[in-house]
Amino acid sequence: MPPQGGRVPGRGERGGSVAADGILRRQTQRESAARTYARSLPIVPVRARGLTIEGADGRRYLDCLSGAGTLALGHNHPVVLEAVRGVLDSGAPLQVLDLATPVKDAFTTELFTNLPSALAADARIQFCGPAGTDAVEAALKLVRTATGRSGLLAFTGAYHGMTAGALDASGGAQDVRVTRLPYPQDFRCPFGVGGAAGAELAARWTENLLDDPKGGVPAPAGLIVEPVQGEGGVIPAPDAWLRRMREITTARGIPLIADEVQTGVGRTGAFWGVDHAGVVPDVMVLSKAIGGSLPLAVIVYRVGLDVWAPGAHAGTFRGNQLAMAAGTATLAFVRENRLAERAAVLGERMLTALRGLADGHPCMGDVRGRGLMIGVELVDPETGAAAPAFAAAVRQECLDRGLIVELGGRHGAVVRLLPPLTLTDEQAAAVLDRLADAIPAATRRTH
Repeated sequence: MPPQGGRVPGRGERGGSVAADGILRRQTQRESAARTYARSLPIVPVRARGLTIEGADGRRYLDCLSGAGTLALGHNHPVVLEAVRGVLDSGAPLQVLDLATPVKDAFTTELFTNLPSALAADARIQFCGPAGTDAVEAALKLVRTATGRSGLLAFTGAYHGMTAGALDASGGAQDVRVTRLPYPQDFRCPFGVGGAAGAELAARWTENLLDDPKGGVPAPAGLIVEPVQGEGGVIPAPDAWLRRMREITTARGIPLIADEVQTGVGRTGAFWGVDHAGVVPDVMVLSKAIGGSLPLAVIVYRVGLDVWAPGAHAGTFRGNQLAMAAGTATLAFVRENRLAERAAVLGERMLTALRGLADGHPCMGDVRGRGLMIGVELVDPETGAAAPAFAAAVRQECLDRGLIVELGGRHGAVVRLLPPLTLTDEQAAAVLDRLADAIPAATRRTH
């Protein structure tokens, strides 16, 4: 399957389109109103390899959503397929609850090989339910159990999942039971200064609030942070600020939880997002790419926090053998082929190209990211306000050109690029070319 998009030669396009339309119609009739990606990406994937998805209508797309960041190696990478087939052909059980198996042992060994060494030397792992949100729930429950405290610190703009506790810690919570702290950023700095000065003010605000006896902050059981806010708009945490968060929490005996669900396994140009700052958290929340495209979620934490009673956090599907095998293959491939380093180089090249494009398009308010986790915030050129309707038009123009992207950010105005770490130079150029075509086309559509 070639990397470029377009039509599939020789395929019955009309018949395929009719079949796809029927599938989409039945989905609309049968599935919940809560469905999301299917609304903005009305395609019916039937085959996929690497960056490329083929739809039932015969069209090919360059997939820069990558299963919301799950596909570190892209679709159906040979090492992942080989690992899954190996388990299937071996006769090994596919469902084992939390029993020990050779497949689980291999996964845990490879994961610990890639953890920050100071954590790996003194760590325990908890296998959770298959979704990242369950790992967040486990992390919050863990620190509350270990500290005997109930308060929690989180950040504006955060996203940690869709279950109750994870939503409480996310930026869109309505019934706020978590203390919100400012997350530093340059483009829309909460203090109006940006840069190192803005990050310093954010750190000082946090420190002052925690030490103020009248600050109204319950004794915190933990502080949870994303090294790069993904759904919040692709906002990287400044390294110095993240180190300050580590210092502040250490000095006050507050466990630091790093949510690496989106940022882990090489995505940001380091194996883990915290590696850029040299920070070692007390708890790491891991999912998405660690399962090699299949559902898997774990938390890894310092042994001193391991005060669980048996069954204190459990889940029937925490023994997913296929996901562990796929995850082992993915982790090893990223490590052995230095794909994190490759993501850093290629990501910087793409950011540079996008910033050059922004010079001629004032609707591109900001280009930011780290590694192959890239965001373009689209704005009203006259007011600088976020432009969600225009962003939706850009997404549609991208789709019309065979490029799959999604939106994020506070107002849904950030075009997000999450290509696989196996992205080639040629594919990166094709992605940029299609996005560069889509932006002026969306301008014409909306004016």
